[in-house]
Amino acid sequence: MKLTKVVDSHTGGEPTRVIIEGGPDLGSGPISEQARLLETEHNEFCRSVLCEPRGYDAIVGALLVAPLKKNCLTGVIFFNTSHNLGMCGHATVGLLVTLYYLGKISVGSYKIETPVGIISAQLHDPNTVSVINVESYRYKKGVSIHVEQFGEIIGDIAWGGNWFFLVNNSPVSVQFENIKKLISFTSSIKRSLEQQHVTAPDGSAIDHIELFGKPINKQAQSKNFVLCSSGDYDRSPCGTGCSAKLACLAEDGLWPENKEWMQESIIGSLYSTFFNWSIGRNIIPTITGTAYVTSEATLKFNPLDPYNHGISL
Repeated sequence: MKLTKVVDSHTGGEPTRVIIEGGPDLGSGPISEQARLLETEHNEFCRSVLCEPRGYDAIVGALLVAPLKKNCLTGVIFFNTSHNLGMCGHATVGLLVTLYYLGKISVGSYKIETPVGIISAQLHDPNTVSVINVESYRYKKGVSIHVEQFGEIIGDIAWGGNWFFLVNNSPVSVQFENIKKLISFTSSIKRSLEQQHVTAPDGSAIDHIELFGKPINKQAQSKNFVLCSSGDYDRSPCGTGCSAKLACLAEDGLWPENKEWMQESIIGSLYSTFFNWSIGRNIIPTITGTAYVTSEATLKFNPLDPYNHGISL
C-alpha cells in the first residue's frame, strides 16, 4: 500500500496541501520540466491526493522538489485538480507556514524556485508571510467577448503567475450570497474565451476569471471573486489575481508604486498588497497574507479501492 504524507493549511480560507513524503520521482531536470512530467506522466498521483474522496476542487497541492539554484530554500510545483499552476500566492504563504510548523525554517526571508521563476518570500511570524511574486503585466486592455445570456462583457487580460481575464463591471454583484450565480457567470466567461479563441500570447488558455465589486471591509479598496482553473472559486483574495490586478492599475496610472492596496476576498479575508515598477510596463507585486495549519495526514492508496486515484468526472 502506497503512503503519502501531507500537511494541510488554509490561507485566507483557501486550502493548501503540501506533499512532504511519497511524491513521484520527477528526475533532476529544470523545475519547468519536472512540472511537465508531473502533469503528463503522474496525473493519477495529482488526482489521487486532491480529488474526492481525499480532497475537493478548492485544494491546491504543493509538491516539494530539490531546488536547482543553491540560494533557494526549496523547489515547488503547484497543482490543482485540473492541472499545474505556474505560481500560487496563497499556497506559497501556506508552504512557508507549513515549513515553520514542521521546524524546517525560522522567521526570515527565503527564495523559492517555481516553474515560472524564482520568487522571494518573508516569514514575519508563525502565520504571516509576504510573497514577492514574479513579474506581472497586462497583455491586453478592454477585450470584448460575447457571453451567452449576458451579452458583451469587457475585461483585461493580465499575467500574475497565471493568466487572468479581469472584469471590473460585473452584471452579477460580487457578494457572498451570489456564489452560485458568480460561479455560473465566470464559467460562462471562461467558455466564451475558449469558443472565441481569446488566448494568452503563447496560445495557452486564460483559465482564471476575476470579477471586482465594492468591499464590505472599510480597510479594503476592492472585493473580488476568482474562478480558478479547477472550476472552483478562490476563498482567498488570490495572490496571482491580485498581481494581475495591480498590473492593470499600474499601467492605467490609477494606483501609485509602494502604496498599499487592500484586497478583500469573496468570503471577507484580506491581502495587503503593493507593487514596484520593473522593466517597461512590468511590475513586481508583493502580497502579504496569513495561513494556519489545519491537519497532518498520511494518505493511504489501496490498489483494491475503486477510487484509489480519486473521483474525476
